[in-house]
Amino acid sequence: MGAHTLHVYTPVGPLKMKWLVAVFAASIFVVDVYCADDTIPWCYHDPTCNDTTWPRIAANFCNRSRQSPINIDTRLVSVNTSLNDFVFINYDNPSILDNITNTGKTVKVNFKRGVQISGGGLSEPYDGLQFHLHWGNLSNVPGAEHAVDGVRAPMELHIVHLKSRFEGNTTLAVADPTGLAALGFRIEVLPDTTGQPASWNTLTNYLRNITLSGDIVNVTEGLSLNDLLVGVDRTEYYRYLGSLTTPNCHEAVVWTVFKDTIKISADLIDKFSTMLHINNTIESPIMVNVFRQVQPALSVTTRANEPETDDAPQSLVSLGLLALCLVLGRSY
Repeated sequence: MGAHTLHVYTPVGPLKMKWLVAVFAASIFVVDVYCADDTIPWCYHDPTCNDTTWPRIAANFCNRSRQSPINIDTRLVSVNTSLNDFVFINYDNPSILDNITNTGKTVKVNFKRGVQISGGGLSEPYDGLQFHLHWGNLSNVPGAEHAVDGVRAPMELHIVHLKSRFEGNTTLAVADPTGLAALGFRIEVLPDTTGQPASWNTLTNYLRNITLSGDIVNVTEGLSLNDLLVGVDRTEYYRYLGSLTTPNCHEAVVWTVFKDTIKISADLIDKFSTMLHINNTIESPIMVNVFRQVQPALSVTTRANEPETDDAPQSLVSLGLLALCLVLGRSY
């Protein structure tokens, strides 16, 4: 959803015209399925509109206290026993990806109907809308939005979902403190390889067809969401309540950041910061450093014990052996 054009074909009275104008004015402020507000002149590349200015140019939310992304300090993460396994519907469907587009601020892949998640400590099912990416400038420059213990990866993948009962209405979703569920996957370099994994080679091959802002092409069959999440243990994750990471920065997101990273060869990561333009001309700048800086810390939980607690059984065994040695020592 974005701006809508209103066509009036027959004369109308002044009252009806006022109503039509009001409907049009309201419609242009509806957020699209990227959940970014294109009515605000925000950007990443220009000091007059980059993320340092968002608290001013999008003051309704971007300067509030539940903002994303954040640095996840694992020393401060607490255990939440209500977190459980996710159920992923149609993540294995090789025909579920609809189209891929250059928005001028990211690369976005829209889904066909039928993607859904539940479980994972969520209060109800959420329908999948799209995924998009954040990156820096080539594979050796941090571009992920979330950091873990102060370390940011070169890229990050966000899969955006909306409460199923809202039936795709993002306006209702952003007005709900938990209206959206975003899955964050940090992307690291897979060393000593090129063109790997094959799924990401397939995805990045589409970039040559969307080099300009506004370009969009259909995704052909043969690529599933599971294919793109290769190697990630989706039972291990961090959870916090935050916001969209682009204006209007609505504080409506249940964030899940997975502990495992997706591994992609450097040449594929580099394509994102060398091929895509921010406007619809080849003279416009290349799209680089498309991420928001980390925001003040928020409370983070996890379903798994932290590593030091995992050593408890081994410690108990060691104590048992020590006690046995003492007993045996006394018997001689």
